[in-house]
Amino acid sequence: METEKTNIQGLLLIKPKVFGDSRGYFFESFNEQIYEDVGLNLNFVQDNISKSIKSTIRGLHYQIGEKAQGKLCQVILGRVLDVAVDIRFGSPTFGKYYAAELSEENHLQLWIPPGFAHGFSVLSDEAIFSYKCTQFYNKEHERAIIYNDPELNIDWLIETPIVSEKDLQAKMFKEIDKDFIYQTDL
Repeated sequence: METEKTNIQGLLLIKPKVFGDSRGYFFESFNEQIYEDVGLNLNFVQDNISKSIKSTIRGLHYQIGEKAQGKLCQVILGRVLDVAVDIRFGSPTFGKYYAAELSEENHLQLWIPPGFAHGFSVLSDEAIFSYKCTQFYNKEHERAIIYNDPELNIDWLIETPIVSEKDLQAKMFKEIDKDFIYQTDL
């Protein structure tokens, strides 16, 4: 497995070892020991899968407090633009985002620790998106930032987005509470 640090501290792009032949391919999408070997001691408690049609945008979602979630994201079918926004107040990259194309062809995974809002847009006709979570979903701890916030200025690579009514009611970035404070390594 290869890991690549991104331009935002804490986010990692991960490429599992894929074994392919004329029949198709095989790879371990998660192996606790391998992830521990690269410094990711993760305890996943919930797996989520969504299926979406082209031009769908889901997000930007996050959970706060004791229910803050880390997410290991990957695509099973199709292509998405996966986006993580740094919402850790005091971080040198606060309000910046990182975007990566995840697809069934490239098998890339994005590790998003707590302290980031997360969303994705569907670039293919349909996509099946899978993510492992370090905390259970909790409605009371759920928060969201509007996908088209002008301050964030995210290019979702979508001309006419399809967005849920719930996501259209999300807060502006400048309205979020200080739920995450950046901690420097001592």
